[in-house]
Amino acid sequence: MQLKSLNLLFVLFMVLGSSLLVFGQTDEEKSTLVKVGQQVPAFEFSDANGQPKSVADLKGQVIMINFFATWCGPCLKELPHVQTDIFEQYKDHPDFTLMVIGREHTAEEVAKFKQDKGYTFNLMADPTREIYSKFASQFIPRNFLIDRDGTIIYSSVGFQEKEFDELKSILKAQLKK
Repeated sequence: MQLKSLNLLFVLFMVLGSSLLVFGQTDEEKSTLVKVGQQVPAFEFSDANGQPKSVADLKGQVIMINFFATWCGPCLKELPHVQTDIFEQYKDHPDFTLMVIGREHTAEEVAKFKQDKGYTFNLMADPTREIYSKFASQFIPRNFLIDRDGTIIYSSVGFQEKEFDELKSILKAQLKK
């Protein structure tokens, strides 16, 4: 009888512990489908010349992926930093690729947005969340840094200058390797 009670108690503690782990997560953490240390999910995209590519084609590159929407306030604050602090800094670096992806936007919408805002980096459309859904279920802006081996080394949700400074620091260190 005592063994049954101990087993039942153990099961209850396991269920309670698991529940605390799930319920203790923020909504942002729950909605993030990939974690630091995992391989970047496989996906296809069109490059700046309209040629089909796979993220696997970028192996050997340090990749920054930014998901945004044209109507998103934090995205509108972040993208000028992406332009000046990331793109202008590293656009000529042979081992760097920047992917700025408009979640739920068509190619026409991101092209107009790019022109209206004067951005010089390439914007990619993801009208059906085909790419975004491999990384998260909700919340933007989102940034992911992927190392030369295809491992996610940084992930963030939202925009805060302090966190963006951390992203820039990690990116700089990766590109020095």
